[in-house]
Amino acid sequence: MDFVKNLDTDMSLAILSCLDDPSDLVRASAVSRSWRHFVIKQSLSKNLCLKLLHQLTSMDRIIETTSNEESSESSSSLLEEDTTRDHRVYALLAKGCTSSPIQSCIHDAIAASSTDRLPAESIFNTLDERDRVGRTPSYWSSAGHHNPSVPETLLYQLKADLCVITQLSVHPFQVYYYPGSPICSSHYVRFRFGHLDNHSQDKNNYVWTYTSQQFALAQENRLQNFMLPEPVLCIGGYLLVEFLGRVQLCDADDLYYICVTHVKAMGRSLAKSFGVVDPDELGKFGLKVLSYSDPQEMNDKEEEAGPSVLRPMRNQNP
Repeated sequence: MDFVKNLDTDMSLAILSCLDDPSDLVRASAVSRSWRHFVIKQSLSKNLCLKLLHQLTSMDRIIETTSNEESSESSSSLLEEDTTRDHRVYALLAKGCTSSPIQSCIHDAIAASSTDRLPAESIFNTLDERDRVGRTPSYWSSAGHHNPSVPETLLYQLKADLCVITQLSVHPFQVYYYPGSPICSSHYVRFRFGHLDNHSQDKNNYVWTYTSQQFALAQENRLQNFMLPEPVLCIGGYLLVEFLGRVQLCDADDLYYICVTHVKAMGRSLAKSFGVVDPDELGKFGLKVLSYSDPQEMNDKEEEAGPSVLRPMRNQNP
């Protein structure tokens, strides 16, 4: 029995709304013309997207890279065209947010709230997972403080305007060349996602649209993983790592330091498919569609082509 034809709209909607895999919803829309029309008209792809990532409720417009010429069609035809476009966009979004490969999403290090010695203890060292490069220690160190409650922050740019982050990791640095080999961690770590404030005269001002809970950071020389309670859509492409509470007192100067070997953010990058346009201080933003190609297929082709020889590498072995 074709329940879309034979049942009332509410019952059919209740049944198809149980689909929580974007691929299943795409398959449902391919069953027949009536099923496709129903899926599109009832905005099922959009509803699934909002269920998977509630941050998408902040999206207030969709922008396509190819603008259509002015049309003389009726308003009803234009509305149907917009509804079909929205279905395509949300279906692609849902698939990208759930089936794109999970990868490291940090693109570059931007700034640290303080640094003890530049360039030897720069934030850029935290892009490398090693605690030494050759015979040289590789880590970031804050400036020292008498007050152990003074926080520190590290700011990173992600690989895309839109990234779905699932897990973050921090590796405290063990000062192996110092007597006692102390580990200079913080008591807690917290993560924020956001974007540049395009409406501020200060070019270094950011709007944080998501703030995680505080995670306890163990005073241990290992990469410590922090799984977010649910996947989080980072809108705007920036990550702020906050270190709260200093642990290690340096005997040489009686100051507290925080030292970090490596920071990692794991998730799904939507760089090839979408961009963010004009995000504001309230979190509203426009979604720019860069490509309707399947993000998984684009990634597979990129892997077949191999890594780019032009990609810069930091901290290479001498």
